[in-house]
Amino acid sequence: MAKILIVEDEPQIVRGLCLYLERAGYTTAVVYDGAQAIPSFRHEKPDLILLDLNLPNRDGVDICRAIRRDSSVPIIMVTARSDEMDRLIGLEIGADDYIVKPFSPREVVARVRAVLRRVGGAMGDTDIVRAGALLVDTAAYRVWLGDSPLPLTQSEFEILLALAKHEGQVLSRAQLLEEAQGIAYEGYERSIDQHIKNLRNKIRKAGGPPKMIETVYGVGYRLEAPIDAAPKENSHAA
Repeated sequence: MAKILIVEDEPQIVRGLCLYLERAGYTTAVVYDGAQAIPSFRHEKPDLILLDLNLPNRDGVDICRAIRRDSSVPIIMVTARSDEMDRLIGLEIGADDYIVKPFSPREVVARVRAVLRRVGGAMGDTDIVRAGALLVDTAAYRVWLGDSPLPLTQSEFEILLALAKHEGQVLSRAQLLEEAQGIAYEGYERSIDQHIKNLRNKIRKAGGPPKMIETVYGVGYRLEAPIDAAPKENSHAA
């Protein structure tokens, strides 16, 4: 049974989330104060975190950044509708998704279910996907560019996997969003742009070409993987 850590300082929201998540079969743990988020994360070892951005004593952005230093646990950020910059910052530092207030608890449950289903599905898939020098190991949930590992969030992994499977083809934001979130939620397509930006930065740091993921304006994105520095056969997929 998956455990969801809810980091939220509004008791009414917490009650609604706990009610719906527990009805859906999940266990929940709750933190109301930002200062207790990291200790609770280490103690509870959750399968997913619902993280509010605006918390007392320590904000969600700082908490997300701290968690991402040691863990790739899925993080869904919760923020006010007007805080567009906060949402972008959250994605940039490694959040997998965000939900804006006010929201329906049913939507949250659907998003949580989709994220956890993707994690389970990826871990059960034994295929190795190669695109030039890029290797995606869906069983180990790892990615290499040549001999350099790419540390990715779950959403980044799913987006890059989709692009690698369709190397040379253009995928729309809606298609990538469905790969990353399980369903193409209207109004969330622009979050793909931030995930692509993060992927490009990580590819660049690993020595890859800056235009490995190409923008096709008005359509979407395309992967053109380099053929040099290809991973050695069986060096990562043993």
